[in-house]
Amino acid sequence: MNQKYDVIILGAGAAGLMCAIEAGKRGRRVVVLERAERIGKKILISGGGRCNFTNLHAGPENFFSANPHFAKSALARYTPADFVRLVEKHRIPYHEKKLGQLFCDRAASDIITMLEQECRDAGVEIRCNTKVTEVCKNEVQKTDQFTVEAEDASFGATRLVVATGGLSIAKIGATSFGYDLARQFGLKIEPPRAVLVPLVFSERDRKRWCDLAGVSTEVIASTRSAKQTFRENMLFTHRGISGPAILQISSYWDGKEPLHLDLAPDRDLIADLRARGRRDEPSWKLLLREVLPRRFADRWLESYPMADTSDRAFADAERQLHAWEFKPEGTEGYGKAEVTAGGVDTSELSARTMETKKVPGLFFIGEVVDVTGQLGGFNFQWAWASGFCAGQAM
Repeated sequence: MNQKYDVIILGAGAAGLMCAIEAGKRGRRVVVLERAERIGKKILISGGGRCNFTNLHAGPENFFSANPHFAKSALARYTPADFVRLVEKHRIPYHEKKLGQLFCDRAASDIITMLEQECRDAGVEIRCNTKVTEVCKNEVQKTDQFTVEAEDASFGATRLVVATGGLSIAKIGATSFGYDLARQFGLKIEPPRAVLVPLVFSERDRKRWCDLAGVSTEVIASTRSAKQTFRENMLFTHRGISGPAILQISSYWDGKEPLHLDLAPDRDLIADLRARGRRDEPSWKLLLREVLPRRFADRWLESYPMADTSDRAFADAERQLHAWEFKPEGTEGYGKAEVTAGGVDTSELSARTMETKKVPGLFFIGEVVDVTGQLGGFNFQWAWASGFCAGQAM
């Protein structure tokens, strides 16, 4: 039996739930179909379980896409301040951790509880454990345009919203379903790739550095081609490097060029040595142990020993420290990636409503779209904004 609704939303993540709330507020009969056993699984594990739910400084410059202008409209229509008002309405305690990143004081489940309450208030029906097997469009019967077949039910609606996310974190149920659906309806896809992801060293570098796993230090990460630089911590892992600076630059790494790390930001080590009145290898070692974690400093000196104590040798040693260049072997892939870049080509969508131009009544929102934010709450802000805009268009 085909159950009738005004709006069917596929995916009960951040974007899908926000869209459902807004459509429900407008008096639409909304059903959200979620294949997992509970809603918002990615919300629950984000931010170390505290959910970095937005960033105070979110703007178009914090996002990348084949069309960098596409996100501007949605981000302007639903801002971080709008979501903060919703959080405060539900009296959820939160704090700014750093760089505009807002986290729950208690747990990410506070955000889930808030979204569930908003859905209830808006009359939204949520069905978990619902695996969609087929989606089709009725070209003749316009009153029931889309039919969604699940394993144990059939749903019909005039509007269908795809909020199924990307390929990142398969262990919580990520699949290619959204991309497959876009292709089914003839939409172009920007090739997906894992971003905000740890990087893997080459075999040679693994032997040299990976027993330092757990050691962290502040760096400035960059690539030759990308204009972006990120000053945050780097963390050695058992296979390579991670930490905020590396996750950020991974989004801009083309998989081929070397990475550049400044291991001593803002430090003039030669001047420091001069001020101490000594310039020899023991003094250099002591200074490096101040700049870098001790184990890393000692390994660095083993790997890049001083040729001699000439002015040129010290200058070369400092230059290398400010511009450590190496080429990663690859990334840790979708299993460790926080988000998926690429997705539904934005040229296929209305920037104001997220509705597809080729198929009226079909919408794509959130991570499945080719708009990706930097680390720090920006991807949630895109989810809230794109979901809001689609919900307003129902």
